[in-house]
Amino acid sequence: MARPGQRGSGRARTSPGTGTQRRPAQRPAEQGIIPVLAEVAREVDRIVQRPPTRPALRTKFQVVALLVREERARVMADGSLTSSKRTEQLKRLDGVATLLAKIAARDTSLLQLLAEDARVSDAARDYKASLMRAGGLEPPEEPEPEPEVQVVPVVTAAPRVVPQSVRARQLANPFLAPDFEAAAERAAAKARRLAGWELLDPLFQSFERAATGQPACMTLPEPRHVPLPLGRELMPHQAQVVTATARGHRTFLLADEPGLGKTAQALLAAQAADAYPLLVVVPNVVKTNWAHEVGMWTPLRRSTVVHGDGAQVDAFADVVIVNYELLDRHVGWLGDLGFRGMVVDEAHFIKNKSSQRSQHVLALSERIRERTARPLMMALTGTPLINDIEDFRAIWQFLGWIDDTKPLGKLVTALEDTGLTPADPGFYAAARTSVIDMGIVRRRKVDVAADIPARRVADLPVELDGAVGRSIRAAEAALAERLVERYRSAVTALGMTPDGIDLDLARRVAAGELKDSSDKAGGENVFTMVRRIGQAKAGLAADYAAQLARNVGKVVFFARHVDVMDQAEQSFADRGIKYASIRGEQTTRTRNKNVAAFVDDPEVQIVVCSLMAAGVGLNLQVASNLVLAELSWTDAEQTQAIDRIHRIGQDQPVTAWRIIAAQTIDAKIAELIDSKSALAARALDGAEVEEGASSTDVQLEALVGLLVDALAAEGVG
Repeated sequence: MARPGQRGSGRARTSPGTGTQRRPAQRPAEQGIIPVLAEVAREVDRIVQRPPTRPALRTKFQVVALLVREERARVMADGSLTSSKRTEQLKRLDGVATLLAKIAARDTSLLQLLAEDARVSDAARDYKASLMRAGGLEPPEEPEPEPEVQVVPVVTAAPRVVPQSVRARQLANPFLAPDFEAAAERAAAKARRLAGWELLDPLFQSFERAATGQPACMTLPEPRHVPLPLGRELMPHQAQVVTATARGHRTFLLADEPGLGKTAQALLAAQAADAYPLLVVVPNVVKTNWAHEVGMWTPLRRSTVVHGDGAQVDAFADVVIVNYELLDRHVGWLGDLGFRGMVVDEAHFIKNKSSQRSQHVLALSERIRERTARPLMMALTGTPLINDIEDFRAIWQFLGWIDDTKPLGKLVTALEDTGLTPADPGFYAAARTSVIDMGIVRRRKVDVAADIPARRVADLPVELDGAVGRSIRAAEAALAERLVERYRSAVTALGMTPDGIDLDLARRVAAGELKDSSDKAGGENVFTMVRRIGQAKAGLAADYAAQLARNVGKVVFFARHVDVMDQAEQSFADRGIKYASIRGEQTTRTRNKNVAAFVDDPEVQIVVCSLMAAGVGLNLQVASNLVLAELSWTDAEQTQAIDRIHRIGQDQPVTAWRIIAAQTIDAKIAELIDSKSALAARALDGAEVEEGASSTDVQLEALVGLLVDALAAEGVG
């Protein structure tokens, strides 16, 4: 007898004809939903081993995971089951769940489908109902759809704040004149011939059905001269986007691969469009770098970074930089400030429209369009698609190309001008082109290899927040104070009356401190401080490496200290990212096995390397991106690490991302390493160089710089 809610299906089948074998009757343990789920899971497991993963496969994976979760809850709540029967059912469900976990380990993007707020499509609901019926369960009736109500997404999960600087700006400029041109433009374009047609799904499908195999990229103009600060150069592919902006284009999905300078393109596009004040929404790990890049590329524009409750915000700045996590606290005043442009970095963060950060970003973009005609809107991401074509939805809505139900503005006009409908065979190719022309820009390193150097080091400044950051800055201040005391004691002992800072004496004081640091165990010194900075940067460096791995594939991660490597590896494991590890204590066999795993296994995305153990003798050119989580003491050591991927056989430009703790001695060390690099280059070119580039030089000069800065702050010199 079938249990309640099941259809009895235990009859045996016989094969026709004499001598044929009778199939055994289905065992009771094989009845119900669990065997159905196990069969589909095995099918998914077979297919996922032959990438790429298709949307239909993702739907099956998600539905099986949902049903496993629901069936587990039902079994746990079923009082009619005996203890042994319940244990048996749960054990079988665990088997399916284990298989799903192995599948997700092969394709970690599937983990997104297991989130509590993951979107369940109509196709997934239909498939779920079919599996339930196959397992003898009746799917629940779908509730009647509620009348659609237009609601501006506002989330009030956290207390809103209005920084004092913002109040001052509001008092200085209490009236923001209405822009009637903005309202007119929003109402201008409406569907005529295509009225009544469902257009959003065909637009999304056009990127699958009409794909050409080439990167989707709008036609860009020939680059023209872009005014730049002294010493800065813009690569031709970057200048194309700035030129397009100068000619009037105002919406971009800038999907260039990492390392092609999206930040500079966005900032110079804002300058070309005079899109100030400009709002920039970014992940926390890069917000300090954005402020740094504003100073590099548009030095006449002032930037401000929002931290915490915004007590230090400069509301009169030209560029306001805020991370996603703080939007819930600041979305109110940000919406009223009168921005004329908005940039969203790592825009795939907003793909889930039900999340708070997506709702805040969309609400802010809508507010900007209400107030400003043709604002500059830019979404920056190396991976606009994570799971399927639907990931475009939130990004397109941020850019103002669509709303919840239909295409808008110029996109509607472009579709009308095709003269086609979704019933026509040529519609999908024409629709895809129409969307791309709205502003999709995708270039790969290999496409613009002539533009970029074969090897470059890109610095990524990060802020060390919280108690750890305060502790490091306090330790650095204490070290500087100790150096100043030694300097003053030496001046007194020698009976000197120097006019300004005596650099020779400063070097002798720094040398004494360096010798004491090397001779004594324990206590705070330059070596322990640099190690603590490395530990504090570990999580941020790992976060950036994970972003790179998701965007461009394999990444090499270098660190000096074992505990930094440990933190990074734990971070990757928590994200479900497979990694290999190269350390000094490994045997040659283990080391070779781990190198082979990174080079040959497509699932191993990151190799975590010791600067000392893996800086020489390895060939890791399967990657073209490298993260230096900790700084070397010499340029030679840094170069040796980069040369693990920049070597014969490398067919892509190489980028080394150097993570630097802003406002600490880390920045001084990076500057000194670069200066030693220049000295070494001149020496190799035949010039005479008096000073070598040893690690002691960098350590000594770092302490001299700390001492000189502290003396200057006290008015000496």
